[in-house]
Amino acid sequence: MKLLWHTLLVATGGEGAAVVYDSVGKDTFETSLKCLRPRGLMVSFGNASGPVPPVDLLLLSQLGSLYLTRTGLATYIAKRSELEEAAAELFEMVTSGKVKIEINRSFPLKDAAQAHRELEARQTTGSTILIPD
Repeated sequence: MKLLWHTLLVATGGEGAAVVYDSVGKDTFETSLKCLRPRGLMVSFGNASGPVPPVDLLLLSQLGSLYLTRTGLATYIAKRSELEEAAAELFEMVTSGKVKIEINRSFPLKDAAQAHRELEARQTTGSTILIPD
């Protein structure tokens, strides 16, 4: 993680990132915060390495008046209209090319169990899809 942190600081001219999205959780939480520029935003949305321990709010101040949020999909699609609006916006971004979806692995539907084993063993990256037979 130190290499990532150093690389990010070099890439941003020492300023740090405006936003960091962290899906890993416990193992990357503090490094993700340290990658932010003053008043940067960290979005925590997963805990693959375990849940983040309780946060000392003073740390956010010490690292540059940082913002921290923990998102949950249910909050953003609580109303049917919000779900439809978000889906339409996403599909527009994908069809326009602004968001690219890379499919790195595909499995025939009959091999779904193998796909799950590889996902659980973290042998995949990016998107993995099942193709109907």
